[in-house]
Amino acid sequence: MRNNHHSLYTPQHTIFHFKTSYRPYHCPQRHSLMVALRLPSVSALFSPSAAVSRRYPDILWRSDHNVRRFSGVSAQSTAEKEASPETEPVRVAARKDRDEERRVTPRSQDFNAWYNDVIADAELADYGPVRGTMVIRPYGYAIWEAIQDYLNVKIKETGHSNMYFPQFIPYSFIEKEASHVEGFSPELAVVTIGGGKELEEKLVVRPTSETIVNHMFTQWIHSYRDLPLMINQWANVTRWEMRTKPFVRTLEFLWQEGHTAHATPEEAEKEALQMIDVYTKFAYDQAAIPVITGRKSEVETFAGADRTYTIEAMMGDQKALQAGTSHNLGQNFSRSFGTQFTDENGQRQHVWQTSWAISTRFVGGIIMTHGDDAGLMLPPKIAPIQVIIIPIWRKTDEQTGVLNAASSVAEVLKSASIKVQLDDSDQRTPGWKFNFWEMKGVPLRIEIGPRDVSSGSVVISRRDVPGKQGKVFGISMEPSILVAYVKDKLDEIQSSLLERAKSFRDSNIVDVSSYGELKEAISLGKWARGPWSASDAEELKVKEETGATLRCFPFEQSPGMKTCLMTGNPTEEVAIFAKSY
Repeated sequence: MRNNHHSLYTPQHTIFHFKTSYRPYHCPQRHSLMVALRLPSVSALFSPSAAVSRRYPDILWRSDHNVRRFSGVSAQSTAEKEASPETEPVRVAARKDRDEERRVTPRSQDFNAWYNDVIADAELADYGPVRGTMVIRPYGYAIWEAIQDYLNVKIKETGHSNMYFPQFIPYSFIEKEASHVEGFSPELAVVTIGGGKELEEKLVVRPTSETIVNHMFTQWIHSYRDLPLMINQWANVTRWEMRTKPFVRTLEFLWQEGHTAHATPEEAEKEALQMIDVYTKFAYDQAAIPVITGRKSEVETFAGADRTYTIEAMMGDQKALQAGTSHNLGQNFSRSFGTQFTDENGQRQHVWQTSWAISTRFVGGIIMTHGDDAGLMLPPKIAPIQVIIIPIWRKTDEQTGVLNAASSVAEVLKSASIKVQLDDSDQRTPGWKFNFWEMKGVPLRIEIGPRDVSSGSVVISRRDVPGKQGKVFGISMEPSILVAYVKDKLDEIQSSLLERAKSFRDSNIVDVSSYGELKEAISLGKWARGPWSASDAEELKVKEETGATLRCFPFEQSPGMKTCLMTGNPTEEVAIFAKSY
């Protein structure tokens, strides 16, 4: 790897120089690329395809929202389709607001463009000044915090403690584990200059932490009494991706990564399976994403692991998303770093290890699983705002009474631990607010107008059921009735989103028994599930010829022997193939 770099520093400042090596797939020759810290053109940022990148010259800036967006065909909002005694007068305004303010490319027209439009309009993230980076905005970060809140509790309940490791790792650490450096070299960001001087040893900006964790474990673990050692850290990670997509694949992302050391291989295996189970339950119970849990093939196993377990999620375009992984590292890293302990018999042994992680890519998975042409659709359990209250009045003398009632309703729901927000701004029309909060995926909307105040009731609309079908009139403001109704509807929405995603997933998985059937299923955008015991070379052939990868061998397998779809040999397992992010 060449050590080429320019001298870009001043005596008053420390400038980090980064170098990344890139190796095309199946190309043994590694190419060194210097990464210049320039501000790229907007059209170069987050370009999943040439078609999408060509859209960026059409990005518009709106000073009133400070949101970048694509121009595109607008989707009809449910605000237009609904009518009530209070909302009927705002229907025309809603249409006007929508046409002037919000345009989202329909999912069916261009899924990638739709995804980027939603991220911009829902104010989840914006583009960083360095190509491939993103700024996570407050609403997007609040979704990540909801993920953190749940997982942090589960991580601690399973006996792990949080701590933090440095993000700069000596390059020599990466080189100690052969398959690890082989797997990560194309993605490394390397610091070669610091403080105006060339460093004696290059530093890697954390791509993952197995190496530095083992360096410290070696100093902390001496006896079997020190085991198991189970830690977790919430951190940022840098991987120099060539093709990026907001949340799903960026140069820098956020994650939690757990690391454990054990005295026996059985304990390590139990730990790896326990944590993938934690991730599976999170996906189903909190994110309403029906993942398929299983074991990765040797080709797809994490660099340096004996086994990798995964949760695979189907996105709205039928592509697979690897949403979380848990690795049984065996003794690969402990042997490389000399991480040993004295067992009960006084013998020196290498520890058995695991690592496991979920990242901000899960936010992208939530968007692509549940979103529709009106924007985000968030499961209530991870929604930063579960209920939005929109007061409606036409005359000045109606304003005070409506706002007082709306504030009272907000306080009632807050006291019941429901995440509620009152949009009492008078700078926007109710129709604009309907569209805006639909875009943000808030599960329930409460509308309160003068007639509702007089009758002591509210109108409640569900985000997951558009139009009149999702709107209910005359729900009493009496606290016990209102709270019970809102909680019941939030539970219904959570269950409905999961069942809808399950139905979509199952209808797009095709059982195949031959390679021809596999290729046909993949060509139709489906997941192909079939018996598999073929070689690594034949697995790579599938990827080369279809663009699909072996996502996992699902834990749920039907009993009995089967016939491998590729070789005709007997096998006990079926595998799932799909195109993926």
